[in-house]
Amino acid sequence: MSAPQTSLLYIHGFNSSPASHKAGLLRQVFEQAGCPQRLITPALPPSPKLAMAELDAAIASAGPVALLGSSLGGFYATWLAEHHDLKAALINPAVRPWRLLDKYTGIQHNYHTGEAWEFDPAWLAELKRYEVADISQPDNLLLLTQTGDETLNWEDGWDYYGDCHRYCGLGGSHGFDNFDAFIPLILRFCGVSLTSDV
Repeated sequence: MSAPQTSLLYIHGFNSSPASHKAGLLRQVFEQAGCPQRLITPALPPSPKLAMAELDAAIASAGPVALLGSSLGGFYATWLAEHHDLKAALINPAVRPWRLLDKYTGIQHNYHTGEAWEFDPAWLAELKRYEVADISQPDNLLLLTQTGDETLNWEDGWDYYGDCHRYCGLGGSHGFDNFDAFIPLILRFCGVSLTSDV
């Protein structure tokens, strides 16, 4: 009996959802390959502690799995890759999100679902607990960043992931322009072979 094939866990960013553009493009690729069940796209709660608990549970039940994280999801993926010895691709990742999200207060609305929720300042301390001070297995990580990121300073990620596999595109955006062109590279790096399990 052949070994189970590697699945991909997509970790969306702050205030995003599985309805994001990148998640939709990934879904199309996995569906066209006949293995939609090997793309895992959980809807994460805004609480970092609860989001991490959900991601840990997803990893535990997935079998062989690799990670793809965008923005805040890239921050989560970095911690998870470090602690579970997993491959992870990171798209315009947030490096120190507790310094970025401190401007959010009160009621927020999810970008895709419109669902209202309230930002809890205690989450900033929760985020800091998931910081990876020193990446111990840089070969496990692939950084994909673009200099036109209007939300994060791309140089923060370029410096932080200095020993990892890195790609930097000129221009672009925080959403990562032409993401679909990078999907084959991401899958190859993560060891995800798109063939049907049937």
